[in-house]
Amino acid sequence: MKVVVLCSGGMDSVAALYWAQVHHVVAAVISFDYGAKHNPRELPFAADHAARLGLRHEIVKLDFVNRLFASDLLTSGGPIPDGHYEAENMKQTVVPFRNAVMLSIATGFAESAGAEGLVIAAHGGDHAIYPDCREDFMRAMADAMKLGTYAGIQLLRPFIAMNKAEIATTGVRLGVDFAQTWSCYKGGAVHCGTCGTCVERREAFLAAGLTDPTVYIENGPLPERPTQA
Repeated sequence: MKVVVLCSGGMDSVAALYWAQVHHVVAAVISFDYGAKHNPRELPFAADHAARLGLRHEIVKLDFVNRLFASDLLTSGGPIPDGHYEAENMKQTVVPFRNAVMLSIATGFAESAGAEGLVIAAHGGDHAIYPDCREDFMRAMADAMKLGTYAGIQLLRPFIAMNKAEIATTGVRLGVDFAQTWSCYKGGAVHCGTCGTCVERREAFLAAGLTDPTVYIENGPLPERPTQA
């Protein structure tokens, strides 16, 4: 199947790009610059991996998100919280309806590029905090994409049954250089090691039994997963 891959430059989406390159024909890679604090750090990695694979790469600027949406993930928002990625305070980093906005644009691009599918790296660990990563939303979005395009664009989620450790293992098997990916929401020169995405990244390599190639400012004990009510 000819596909377009959503790639932010993070661990999951870069692994999904390499997965798609093996299992499908990749028509193009699409990334979004929406004003997130870490966009300047992660987008160059998306561009680099697309170039390594000889693929067309498009970065779509969504300036209105930073201006109109409320989220601490954005440069217009407050500081990025520290803690476990399933903790209640991580809801501060949710960008309202972000996946719906991006998937809508990517679907139009995919049909225009002659593709039949759209690959997104959504996985099981996303569900706790992000409403637009949950199964009901994704099924509804997949239906809308298929029904709203002549090509019947399919939403492909190869990692939906995996956790992040399994994605790390899969990525290594596919030849992904995870040192050339970005996770930290704070977007500094080095991964902080304490924000939710850094904690999730550290946990993933540890659980997978893989050497973590990432340099962190803080590499102390990981926070405990919060007790679910």
